[in-house]
Amino acid sequence: MKGSGELAKFSRRRWLKTLLGFGAGLAMHPAKFLAWAADMTPARDESTLTVRVSRPFDAETPVRAFTSFLTPNDHFFVRSHFGPPSAETIGESQWTLHVGGAVERSNEFTMESLKQFEPVTITAVLQCSGNGRAYHRPKAPGVQWERGAVGNAQWTGVRLRDVLQAAGVRAEARHVMFQGADRPVVATVPLFVRSIPLEKALHPDTLLAYEMNGRPLPLLHGAPLRVITPGWMAESCIKWLTHIEVREDEASGYFMQTAYRVPVKSEQKDTGRTDNATAPVEVMPVKSLISSPEDGQAVMAGGVRIKGVAWAGETRIAKVEISIDEGNTWQTAQLVGDDRLYAWRQWQFLWQATVQGTFAIVCRATDERGHVQPAATSWNPSGFLWNGWDRVTVRVHPHE
Repeated sequence: MKGSGELAKFSRRRWLKTLLGFGAGLAMHPAKFLAWAADMTPARDESTLTVRVSRPFDAETPVRAFTSFLTPNDHFFVRSHFGPPSAETIGESQWTLHVGGAVERSNEFTMESLKQFEPVTITAVLQCSGNGRAYHRPKAPGVQWERGAVGNAQWTGVRLRDVLQAAGVRAEARHVMFQGADRPVVATVPLFVRSIPLEKALHPDTLLAYEMNGRPLPLLHGAPLRVITPGWMAESCIKWLTHIEVREDEASGYFMQTAYRVPVKSEQKDTGRTDNATAPVEVMPVKSLISSPEDGQAVMAGGVRIKGVAWAGETRIAKVEISIDEGNTWQTAQLVGDDRLYAWRQWQFLWQATVQGTFAIVCRATDERGHVQPAATSWNPSGFLWNGWDRVTVRVHPHE
């Protein structure tokens, strides 16, 4: 990966300073803790990925790359809290998946034994919960993701349900917890552990994936095995998976009980007071993006082809609309390409640009349940779940 070269450019002194800040962040607001490296000046490799943080390597896809139905592996956004484990610790000869907790019999699987279950392939969008955080106002601390911490890929693996049924889920079970092989450098930092409700774990589309777009899962994307919870935000899709624990309650620990949660009620920004009730981030809200033309691009008067993608979590896209007048009027775009549950839908619109000048192109999507992409997203302290209207500005020039 071209972007990985940025790792070598990052100084040891700055890396240690960042780690110290991370440990200190345990006493801070959860959003600030999650943002332990967000103050670093991002380096960029515009040809492949936009690097937001160098260590751990966090990088997003330039939106212009979203012109294909599947996002190539080397163009797919990368997000982790500690960086990947060493290849030696998760090599096929050493790796084992442990399944225990509220089950009739604890099991251990090698990759060979895991692949004895029926293989399943699902196309699904993965999106970081903080995608779009840079657009929240007031500014939310954290990695300042813009539009590209998302991608659409084909995932092949086995049903989590089959693995759990082989262990025998006990009647008291309500949640399933996941843990990967990645480890923080600082011992006082908690492990990245998450759980999902048993209902989602037993859904036939929830996978333990070992392939991405028809190839073995890359290390940066969770090799040799990761969880895929289609329609949900990607923090549930634990990478480098080594342990599954069936539980009566949600996972304990920072990354489940404090981080990756959103207020049940909207924040009261004027007073700084909040309702303390929070819920885990789960389902992706309806959202659309413009991939072409690019923001700031000059276009010739006449027919301008606008393209993009839209997705809607656990349901399908019903329509995408385009506005050239700040949302006063809308025109319906054409949905094109594959239409698959959990995947994004490509769309296009031919705009007759007859007037010279600068114009804002805005898009919004509506899902099959009637949810409409809002003009802006309710603020929350972690900057999660941004799905406001997407916008690019273009300059229309006359034909020469």
